Amino acid sequence: MLVLLPPSETKAEGGAGAPLDLAALSFPELTPVRERLATALTDLAADVPASLAALGLSERQADEVARNAALRESPTMPALERYTGVLYDALDAKSFTKPQCNRANRRLAVASALFGVVRTGDPIPAYRLSGDTVLPGLGGLRTLWRTDLEKTLSTVDELVVDLRSGAYANLAAITHAVTVRVVTDDGTGRRKTVSHFNKAYKGKLAAALALAPREPGSVRTLISVAAANGMRLEPTGKKTLDLIVG
Repeated sequence: MLVLLPPSETKAEGGAGAPLDLAALSFPELTPVRERLATALTDLAADVPASLAALGLSERQADEVARNAALRESPTMPALERYTGVLYDALDAKSFTKPQCNRANRRLAVASALFGVVRTGDPIPAYRLSGDTVLPGLGGLRTLWRTDLEKTLSTVDELVVDLRSGAYANLAAITHAVTVRVVTDDGTGRRKTVSHFNKAYKGKLAAALALAPREPGSVRTLISVAAANGMRLEPTGKKTLDLIVG
């Protein structure tokens, strides 16, 4: 099973790993696109006002540009530790034992505007790049990523659970993936998509799937794992599930 998570805008500082080695990341066939983006991002960082404009940042966020400038020299840490925010707080990887962390790294991956997709054990630096960014000279990221990323993800022969958010789902389609929508049910059968706590619930579901004793390999197993962890998943189609909350 591969659970595909969205990234986060916020990243943990620092790290103890060696500087970024693009060729050492999972899915090495994506290295050429990663190289183009890393070069464009570091070159752009030489012009702080242009970087702020392209990345949609304010002047108070100039430190994010500095991160991009140091992309190839700064220390790395596993992606599971690098990404922060609501979903990753709910995932609570800091509480995992070493065997649990190893299991999670086999099952979890993160969609990324810069790297396409990485396993959560892959060492990455802090950076700033969003899925809907248009980079000067390169254009929109969907155009850059779609062909290569769709080819890579189409070859994953495991059950793929797609928890990506809109901007990252737009980078590449995964036709065989199972998608999950977080909804509330008013008791009459009418369901409403949850927005505010969407990430937290997806984080809890990802943790349950990552730590399940047996490898979830079917929709039925996904539903069982969720139920064992106090969550209600219901199929709404062959490849779509609702996570019903509240």
